[in-house]
Amino acid sequence: MMAELKSTILEVLKVSRAYCLVVHESGRIEMVDDDGDGGLLEIAPYEKDILNAVTEIGKIVELDKGFVLTVGETNRRKYVIICLSVIKTPKLTRDEISWLNSLAFYTNVTVENFLKIEELMERLEKAEEGNSNPAWLKKLLFAIEEKQRSNLAKDLHDSVLQDLISLKRQCELVLEESGQYPAATIEKIQSMNQNILDIIHMTRETCQELRPQILYDLGLVKAVSKLVAQYEEQCNFQIRFNTGNFNKQLDINMQLNLYRIIQELLSNARKHSNAKQILIMLVNIREKIVLHYEDDGVGIDEELLYAKTESMGLSGIRERVKALDGEMKIETSPGNGFRVLIEI
Repeated sequence: MMAELKSTILEVLKVSRAYCLVVHESGRIEMVDDDGDGGLLEIAPYEKDILNAVTEIGKIVELDKGFVLTVGETNRRKYVIICLSVIKTPKLTRDEISWLNSLAFYTNVTVENFLKIEELMERLEKAEEGNSNPAWLKKLLFAIEEKQRSNLAKDLHDSVLQDLISLKRQCELVLEESGQYPAATIEKIQSMNQNILDIIHMTRETCQELRPQILYDLGLVKAVSKLVAQYEEQCNFQIRFNTGNFNKQLDINMQLNLYRIIQELLSNARKHSNAKQILIMLVNIREKIVLHYEDDGVGIDEELLYAKTESMGLSGIRERVKALDGEMKIETSPGNGFRVLIEI
């Protein structure tokens, strides 16, 4: 980037040489270019001018044979370009100064972005070495996942679901003229129409699961209440959902993560628990959000629990809790149900 900047300046302005410098907080000047001692000797008479230029980004200090321009700042270091000529150069025009100021501004923005990317890569490398993703990265990954879910739900709703509804309507139109067809054909069309209707219901449920629209429209409590009702219809257990005086104002990402946690707990109960009764409490105590889940199912030996974390969906729950800067505690044993306490 600095090389391209130098090349551009040399093409446009009446200077013949340019050097890129780094000025440290201590005042030490370091040559970025690999020009040997020649470059250092040539800029030596202008050390005070260079230090004068680094007081602000875009500042220009004109010299007898060129000028000094500060183009960026990172990590307590200033990046400077000094441009020189073999003869005395005329003063910079107003347009040239404005052009150099613009170059300095955009160069500084680019340098800052490079630094942020470099810091991000370092943090990711450290996280990889420690085999643990930081909370901000987990939040980002879950946000991307929700975006993908939302896009898929929209695609299903706008294409597949509409095509199914159109196909069902065609079947109904055929059935309206049922007198023209044999009874066996009518029976097949009726069966086909019912199957299409079942698929429509299933597709709508899938869209709702991928993107719970009620959560966006009416909030977390209403969305979980609907989720609980759906599970009670499909499963052999009863669910008590207690929100107490839950009145905490939460952003949409927090609501989505809590919804997904409860969804995964109920899915886990359906697959593994054989429970008859489930209790879910969602309350806010002072500044904390507390989610308590409890069932009277078969439970599991805690020593085996972590061996089955993946199959039981607990790893995803644990990652979401970490992303929300919360804590999670599990209590279970064979024959004594399954309890989860989450505090955020």
